[in-house]
Amino acid sequence: MELDDDLCLCFHVSKRKVINFIRNEKPSTASQLSECYGAGTGCGWCRSYLEALHNQLRGDSSVASDHFTAESLTDSGQETAESYATLRQDYLKKRSDPPSRSLQGGSRE
Repeated sequence: MELDDDLCLCFHVSKRKVINFIRNEKPSTASQLSECYGAGTGCGWCRSYLEALHNQLRGDSSVASDHFTAESLTDSGQETAESYATLRQDYLKKRSDPPSRSLQGGSRE
């Protein structure tokens, strides 16, 4: 992922904006990154990425995230904007899938 690629796709917050926010504001928790143009407050996909980036830049890369590890946050070409967006689409689809019929209380007759 490049610096100018959107990290938060809901609010179009770039990785560069988040990095600069972390460096300038020094948030003590990853949840405070929501103050950076609302990052992480939409669909929720980027929250684990934001947490891992926060941990990496604040010196605590030992905390693993659900989607990414701190090592995958580097610009090594492992994560492209396109693959990130595709993974988010899969995440949103899984979130919006209705529960199975057995979980809905049986059949409707």
